[in-house]
Amino acid sequence: MSSITAETSEYRLATESCGALDRSERGKLALSGADAKRFLQGQVTNEVEALSPGSGCYAAFLTPKGKMLGDLRILDAGDELLLDTERVALQGLFNMIRRFSLGYDVALHKRTLERGLVSVIGPAADSRLDGAAPAAAEHAHSPASVAGLPVRAIRTDVGLDLLCESADTGALLTALAHRGAEPVSEAVAECLRVERGRPRYGVDLDDSVIPQEAGLNPRAVSFSKGCYVGQETVARLHYRGKPNRHLRGLRCAAPVPPGAPIVHDGRAVGQIGSAIQSPRFGPIALALVRREAPPGTEVQVGSEPVSAEVVELPFT
Repeated sequence: MSSITAETSEYRLATESCGALDRSERGKLALSGADAKRFLQGQVTNEVEALSPGSGCYAAFLTPKGKMLGDLRILDAGDELLLDTERVALQGLFNMIRRFSLGYDVALHKRTLERGLVSVIGPAADSRLDGAAPAAAEHAHSPASVAGLPVRAIRTDVGLDLLCESADTGALLTALAHRGAEPVSEAVAECLRVERGRPRYGVDLDDSVIPQEAGLNPRAVSFSKGCYVGQETVARLHYRGKPNRHLRGLRCAAPVPPGAPIVHDGRAVGQIGSAIQSPRFGPIALALVRREAPPGTEVQVGSEPVSAEVVELPFT
């Protein structure tokens, strides 16, 4: 797959006003029952039991050795916990819940096909709702509506996600377009994600990655909660160790493809994950890079080498 190019006009819409994108393909589940929080607390990396209705968190679920099986967003909707994840990680999340929830008062509900999800990206996202938007904290959420269509509005780092009945998705996109949130491409959404240095499971992350390597500890890991699957490895690396690799940005002299090897002093130090052509920064990429190539290092990318500089994230 080649690197992704964001169209300048759509990019401007998403960064100066707002645009809309259908993301209904994301995996969606719900948990209900008296033990839903207590069960999930022991399975994921972040604090779940402290959530209150209208709040949420980002977390990972791991192997016993601390490697990532996926990441997810967890929302406390009062009567249930709403979960969404990358589609590639959905089966693993489903299997984990089914396998380990035995003995708990927990009911698992499939929602991938029953619910639509529309992202409204940009600084003017809140104004496209009929009324008040959720609080400013990421993952805050509340019932809302757009042109009378009921949604759950969820705060993101770049705007809002709107969760709706799947049958309403098309009408919701139309209503948003009428209010100035015109459609933008996946390429634009990916461009903003890469610029902000946020890795994506299945693209930048897989089951070989420990959260700290990807810089996820501040967002996804609690070090004050009780035990969870994979905690020993995560805690040991945090308190006593140094990761052999880190999620970095690369500023490239020319576009590079995902999967391309990264070489420094004749040695492979990583491979490209996400790669995009940014209207603001030019050709950039995300990669897990070995610590032998810290920020400021010049590297070569690909079989027909393209020079690149390793940089801290986010891109500035």
